Amino acid sequence: MRSAAAASRAGRRRRRRIGVALVIATATLCGVATSASAATSAGSSAPAARWAARWAAGRVALAPVGGAVPATAGPSGPSGASAPAAPNGTGTPSATGGQPSVALTVPGQPSQVVSIILLISVLGVAPAILLMCTAFTKIVVVLSLVRSAIGTQSVPPNQVLVGLALFLALFVMGPTFDAMQREGVAPYMNGTKSSAQAFTDGVKPLRTFMLAHVRPEEIALMTKAANAPQPKRPDDVDLRTLVPAFVLSELRAAFIIGFVVFVPFLVVDIVVSAVLMSLGMVMLPPSLISLPFKLLLFVLVDGWSLVVTTLLGSYH
Repeated sequence: MRSAAAASRAGRRRRRRIGVALVIATATLCGVATSASAATSAGSSAPAARWAARWAAGRVALAPVGGAVPATAGPSGPSGASAPAAPNGTGTPSATGGQPSVALTVPGQPSQVVSIILLISVLGVAPAILLMCTAFTKIVVVLSLVRSAIGTQSVPPNQVLVGLALFLALFVMGPTFDAMQREGVAPYMNGTKSSAQAFTDGVKPLRTFMLAHVRPEEIALMTKAANAPQPKRPDDVDLRTLVPAFVLSELRAAFIIGFVVFVPFLVVDIVVSAVLMSLGMVMLPPSLISLPFKLLLFVLVDGWSLVVTTLLGSYH
C-alpha cells in the first residue's frame, strides 16, 4: 500500500513539473513573436515615413510616428510647428500652402453672382420680348386666320405656321437686327461701350422700327393708361409704353387682313349652302362640300403667295 501511494505522489509531481515547463515555453514563444512583429512593423514604416517627409518637405511638419523620423537625402522642412495657412478669398485656409487667392469687390459695382443671375433672367424673357417687338405677332395671327378661313383645322399644322411666321419675321427684321448688332452688341463685346450705353444705342433701331408701324392712337391710349404726359416727339415715347402700343397696332392690322381673307371663303360657303338647301339636301354638311371648292379657289389664285406678299409689303 505504501509503495502504491508513493508512486501516485511521484506521478503528480512529474505532471506538475511538465505543466510548469509548458507554461514557461509558451510565454517565451509569445515574447519572441511580439518582438519580431514590432521589428517588422518598424522596418516597413520607415520607408513610408521617409516618403511622407519628402512629399511634405517645406509645407507641413510631420509628427514622428513611433520615434523620430529618420533623416532623408532630400531637403528638410523647417523645424518646429508650421504656421497656419493664410485664408483665401472664400475665408477657408489655403489647401496648397502657397500664396492665398484674394477676391476683390469694387464698391458700387454688382458682384459676378448677381450679374449672372440677372443675365439668366434676361435670357429667360428674351424670346417673349423679341416676339412681341417684331413682326412675328401679325404674321402668325394672319396665317392662323387663313387656315381657319379655308376650314382645315389642323392643316397646315401649328409647327409649320409658327416656323413660317418666325422665318418671315426674321426676314422682315433683318436690317433692324443688323443695325442693333452694329450699334450695340459688337461695341459691347469689343469693350468700347459699357453695358448701359450699348443697350441705349442697340435699342434705337428697334424703337425706330416700332415707331414706324405703330398708330398714334395706341400710343395715346397707353400713355393715358400710365397717367403719363403725352410725348411731344417720337423719341420721347417710353419703351414701356411703346411695346404694348406696337402689339395692339399689329393685332389690329392682322385682323383687318384676316377679314379681307375671310370674305371670299365666306361667299363660297353661302353659295354652297344655298345650293344644298335648294336641292333638299338638308342633312348634308355644307362644309364638306365647300372645302374642296375653297381649296381649289385658294390654289388657283396662288393664295399663299398673295398672303405673304401682303404681309411683307405692310412693312415697307
